[in-house]
Amino acid sequence: MVEKYSVLMSLYKKENPNWFVESIESMINQSVKPNQIVLVIDGPISGELKDKVTFFQENYSDLIDVLPLEKNIGLGKALDKGLEICSNELVARMDTDDISLPDRCEKELKLFDADSQLAMVGTNIDEFYDTPDNIVSSRNVPSKNEDIKKYIRRRSPFNHPTVMFKKSVVIEVGGYGTLRRKQDLDLFSRMVNSGYKTANLDESLLLFRSNENNFKRRKSWSYVSSYIKAQYTIFRRGHCNLLDLLYVIVGQIILYILPLPLLKQISNKFLRSVK
Repeated sequence: MVEKYSVLMSLYKKENPNWFVESIESMINQSVKPNQIVLVIDGPISGELKDKVTFFQENYSDLIDVLPLEKNIGLGKALDKGLEICSNELVARMDTDDISLPDRCEKELKLFDADSQLAMVGTNIDEFYDTPDNIVSSRNVPSKNEDIKKYIRRRSPFNHPTVMFKKSVVIEVGGYGTLRRKQDLDLFSRMVNSGYKTANLDESLLLFRSNENNFKRRKSWSYVSSYIKAQYTIFRRGHCNLLDLLYVIVGQIILYILPLPLLKQISNKFLRSVK
């Protein structure tokens, strides 16, 4: 089994220092350990975050490569910068507030080992409030390539912080692109519709930090308009049809105007598996 892989993370000023520690430690302590963690510092960060970064730099100097950026350029562009210095072909994404289960990367590596045609793999996620033992819901995604190709016409078939991909393929299709938000959906669409094979493990291997603010964020016009813009970009590329585009536009507008309690009910019934 191929055991060399990089981890790609991006940190910005609003991140909680303690959550960042939990996140990076979950990658350091993988059952198959990475031989590189690339940490992009997306613009100025707080003194407390700087102290945490310095601690890991000093204690894991042979593992962690820090790439500081003078100003905040957004997640997608920051990840593209970090991808450039990833030394391995296989790259595992990780957000700086979530927690990977210890065997996440080992299981993803085994998928790549079993099928050399795979360009990207991911997993389901368990969403929690406050503490990792308070799991409130799960986001399950299709596992087979053919199902992923159908699903991506209207929704993302991957949980972004769970994916492991081939660096060369991501660069070939244009990286994370130019969108300020939903750049992951845009990238995944380009990969899938370029004919690359993908898959998801049918199990939750990442604990996704969530709270009530996630629902409020999804009701913001900036989120809704960004989602519609990303879908329109996909439509113009010919990767979905007009009906798919209208489905997303109408769905996002409905979610935007719904009262928050009703939005939560719909999300829990149709978009998530409630624990």
